Amino acid sequence: MKWMPRRLSSPLRIAFSAIASLAVHEHLLADLNYPKSERMNQVDTYFGTEVADPYRWLEEDVRESERVRSWVEAQNQVTFDYLESLPGRSAIEERLTEIWDYEKLGAPFRQGDWYYFYKNDGLQNQFVLYRKRTLDGDEEVVFDPNKWSSDGTVALAGLSFSKDGRYVAYGIQDSGSDWRTWKIRDLDTGDDLADTLENLKYTGLSWNGTSDGVFYSKYPDPEEGSEFQSLNTDMKVMFHRLGTRQEEDIVVHYRPDHPEWSYFSRVTEDGRYLVIQVSVGTDNKYRILVMDLSQPLAMPMEIVDTFTNDFSYFHNDGSRFFFQTDYEAPRGRVIVIDLDRPERDNWVEVVPEQTEPLRGVNMVHNQIVATYLKDVQTQVRFFRKSGESVGILELPGVGTASGFGGKPSHSETFFQFQSYSVPPSIYRYDFISGETELIGRSSVDFDPDGYTSKQVFYTSNDGTRIPLFITHKKGIELDGENATLLYGYGGFNISLLPRFSVTRAAWLEMGGVYAVANLRGGGEYGKAWHQAGQKQNKQNVFDDFIAAAEYLIDQGYTRSDKLAIQGGSNGGLLVGAVVNQRPDLFGAALPAVGVMDMLRFDQFTAGRFWTDDFGSSSESKEMFEYLLGYSPYHNLKDGTRYPAILVTTADTDDRVVPGHSFKYAARLQEAHAGESPVLIRVETRAGHGSGKPTSKLIEESADIYAFLAKNLGMKLSP
Repeated sequence: MKWMPRRLSSPLRIAFSAIASLAVHEHLLADLNYPKSERMNQVDTYFGTEVADPYRWLEEDVRESERVRSWVEAQNQVTFDYLESLPGRSAIEERLTEIWDYEKLGAPFRQGDWYYFYKNDGLQNQFVLYRKRTLDGDEEVVFDPNKWSSDGTVALAGLSFSKDGRYVAYGIQDSGSDWRTWKIRDLDTGDDLADTLENLKYTGLSWNGTSDGVFYSKYPDPEEGSEFQSLNTDMKVMFHRLGTRQEEDIVVHYRPDHPEWSYFSRVTEDGRYLVIQVSVGTDNKYRILVMDLSQPLAMPMEIVDTFTNDFSYFHNDGSRFFFQTDYEAPRGRVIVIDLDRPERDNWVEVVPEQTEPLRGVNMVHNQIVATYLKDVQTQVRFFRKSGESVGILELPGVGTASGFGGKPSHSETFFQFQSYSVPPSIYRYDFISGETELIGRSSVDFDPDGYTSKQVFYTSNDGTRIPLFITHKKGIELDGENATLLYGYGGFNISLLPRFSVTRAAWLEMGGVYAVANLRGGGEYGKAWHQAGQKQNKQNVFDDFIAAAEYLIDQGYTRSDKLAIQGGSNGGLLVGAVVNQRPDLFGAALPAVGVMDMLRFDQFTAGRFWTDDFGSSSESKEMFEYLLGYSPYHNLKDGTRYPAILVTTADTDDRVVPGHSFKYAARLQEAHAGESPVLIRVETRAGHGSGKPTSKLIEESADIYAFLAKNLGMKLSP
């Protein structure tokens, strides 16, 4: 249902932009008439404190509510009228389209006798999955999601290959929703089986040892029209046998006494065991169950019985199970738990804790491939199963390496390497020879030699040393005149690593400085770094971000009216909170799909999982007061001159529901006393970000950069 006002077609848009004079634009800016946002008399009481929520009605599902739909249409009309009027917008979109049009390759991975890999020819809306017999052989298409919809909004969202290599289960994501449909394809014939698994969320599929069935996790089906209200409880571990209907699937494990528990299940490589990882939120704290599939009546055996630490299974030798864990090792280590002696006193350390945090482990060529972070840059080390160090992989430079998949029987692995200014390259590592071979490199219409990227460290207000990456054209003057975009996240143990982005390349070409702060709350330095930004330590994250902005100003990169900040999801919360605390410090702000109401976030979809990082307004008076103290929606102050703000969200985001951004934008427009635009841009047929087609990404990026160019006073060259 296409109910939103659509953007002008490309030729008409260019013509419109060509005739839009600066005077017309200034008139639009001065006379921005924001749509009326009706206030309601909604007051909630928390621990004796009354809190007004005048825009509660904007939490209603935009796809079902006529009044919310009308509000969004009116907001989009104002926003797109403004964006279309911006000088240089069409040129920015044209350049983004040019620079985006390059072949993008993913690292290959082996399944059976085939090498599989993802590739995008340039401007395809979705990546295509290919396969070939040899690395230099002919390729054939396995899945081309670009043929699944006319607008490119249906994406391939997960793969699982059967043990015998004949079948592949694949996930289908429509309009960016977290609710997925899974189907099964016979790779010998290229035909899909009748088997279809509907309404799956936050789960993969794992094949049994005989390749005639899959294990998966399942929430109850959401009621139609209530996807935003579903709290994702009562998950079950299920088994589906090929040739049967989903209604006949068997419940393998379920704890009705703990409806808040979630499950991720995985069959071991030898096909004998099912490992069930149990979680209660987003924190890496798991209970572990193991079921012996060779015993028809076997019950799951619990080998880790508390939610206190990370236990991530990655390999087994018979009854000996290898786990990555932070148990008695906050930076991570590898241990073995033997099912025949599962008591904690019998756990054996294989790879001890290192100075750097451990971020990932695989078993390839019967070696442990361990990925570490050293000051937010990748290190890769090899260990024997006994724990003996084999060596360190020499990487092509300073940046981020990812991949390193494979099986114990494989003698090779593949990885991708990139940095902020260097496009991705694909490498093959041979375990037998110890040699690394370049097998693919992206050719982008962008000259990385004209730019420089460096890592610096600055001091937050409590003395903590924070890493900051800064990228810009070589030879810029540190005179405070450079438009600068500062990006941050700071939560959920997520690390922001140096990665190439065509959108950032366009920003650099425009003369902008791009900075990324590795704030507390992330995983850059292990468990303690994450915990320093959780719950009642959340202000540390905001302080770190503010200190990064002040550092960029103090060092002469920029000044307040030329500094913009950006973040998405938890990063959208970050931007909203920091703008409230220091509206004077920024010239523009870009909160995307943000968590803006910190008192009610756990009332919708996946929100209940986030209490690990945020806490909850219902858990205690102290936690309520802390959340209320920084909640972006609740801390907007009437009569404040806020910087230029472009809020972005999407109509089918069922992770951070768009009501967060709707309420925030309505309150922001009410409170704002300045002349800078404060707008909301609502995308259609899009979700939290994954699966968004290239065409929408280019349009959104052009809007954002044109918005920044205008409001940061950038002088764009032809």
